[in-house]
Amino acid sequence: MGCFHSKTAHLHSPEDPPTALPDSKKPDPGDDGGDGDQEIQVPAFKEYGLTELRRATHEFRTDYIVSESGEKAPNVVYKGKLENNRLVAVKRFSKQSWPDAQQFLAEAAGVGKVRHKRMVNLIGCCAEGDERLLVAEYMPNDTLSKHLFHWDKQPLPWEMRVRVAYHVAQALDHCSMENRKIYHDLNAYRILFDEDGDPRLSSFGLMKNSRDGKSYSTNLAYTPPEFLRTGRIVAESVIYSYGTVLLDLLSGKHIPPSHALDLIRGKNALLLMDSSLEGQYANDDATKLVELASKCLQFEARERPDIKFLLTAVTPLQKQKEVASHVLMGLTKTAAVLPLPTMLSPLGKACARMDLTAIHDILLKTGYKDEEGAENELSFQEWTQQVQDILNTKKFGDIAFRDKDFKNAIEYYSKLVVMMSVPSATVFARRAFSYLMNDQAELALRDAMQAQVCIPDWPTAFYLQALALSKLGMETDAQDMLNDGAAFEAKRSNSWRG
Repeated sequence: MGCFHSKTAHLHSPEDPPTALPDSKKPDPGDDGGDGDQEIQVPAFKEYGLTELRRATHEFRTDYIVSESGEKAPNVVYKGKLENNRLVAVKRFSKQSWPDAQQFLAEAAGVGKVRHKRMVNLIGCCAEGDERLLVAEYMPNDTLSKHLFHWDKQPLPWEMRVRVAYHVAQALDHCSMENRKIYHDLNAYRILFDEDGDPRLSSFGLMKNSRDGKSYSTNLAYTPPEFLRTGRIVAESVIYSYGTVLLDLLSGKHIPPSHALDLIRGKNALLLMDSSLEGQYANDDATKLVELASKCLQFEARERPDIKFLLTAVTPLQKQKEVASHVLMGLTKTAAVLPLPTMLSPLGKACARMDLTAIHDILLKTGYKDEEGAENELSFQEWTQQVQDILNTKKFGDIAFRDKDFKNAIEYYSKLVVMMSVPSATVFARRAFSYLMNDQAELALRDAMQAQVCIPDWPTAFYLQALALSKLGMETDAQDMLNDGAAFEAKRSNSWRG
């Protein structure tokens, strides 16, 4: 979709993976690695335009709100869908939180450098007018708060609760190594579950809620004592908040730390335990986790353990590392297949059933007629010396495509793309199909998206994106593309009737 120039380029230089395609491989659920060296395929941090984020969230519609704090909260999180069909979470700050746009951009760019497999990574921001927005990866399986306090089908099992404690400790350890020792307002709402059911720590907590750094929005009963005394937090404050999360995991309730410590001091620690977990854990393991929570909740910050201690304490409590998170949680990992839209053209139907032979035949028969009415068929510029080269390259590409010589088709169409002053949707579509025939689904998806840029309402571009997304295993997104293509198909049909 072309290159994007980021206004934040002068603020940071993250060494992020260049691709915006989804994760291809994920670590084993019980991986003990706490470092940040694992490859994570997320988009490079960038500054988004307000128009794009308004479009992604349907003008910040209330039914797109996903934060459990609700519409009237000072900072609201929306689900959004970008132009490249990536789902994102968009956090919208109250208008007065960050009056200085450059300060907001600099802070966001710093957080955007922190990348880890245990984090919900920040991929962008926006500061236009009074708007201050953060853009992060979208986590489809809700928050720890939902799974602990408002579960529907089954309570979160013991082994999964231990895994949450471990993954969060890993995330905090990485943040500390990246010199991001302060995490704001760590609680069960900040921990989310990705498509595999793995728990991740929200990157939103690495950024202050406002310029003045008022960091705790939770009930005062759960805030670190030093914050109540001075209004400031220190690195050890994060350990205290981690202790409150451990209490949540142990009890399945949001218990004030003072009440929990009274039980622990009275040797009634096991009274803290969630009754739904009976029979799932050894008493020794539960006692060790209760003792760790107690250490984290010490009144004096200097008496609390460091993050490395947390990792050392939680690691041996994991007993089912080999079991995937979605299995432990009873989640269905495969996306549900939605019914096909009723208004599909022959090309749409062929893409839906992944009939490559039929798709090739239809693309051949259609030729370049969908571009009629554009500046001209292939933007054949004023008659110059270059035109004959363009015509010959197009001819050789079309012959190779017709003869199913897809490697040569890619070569000629690639030359043609460089030579033409105005790109051709049909050339991108044909090269996309050729990439698919060479098992290069990522490149096919990019070309199909480029075809959509050339002709925004062209059903063929949407159908080819659906086909590429299916090849990449992204069935839900593929279904969305089929639906979008069918909608444009219907719109075209209605306009012709009129």
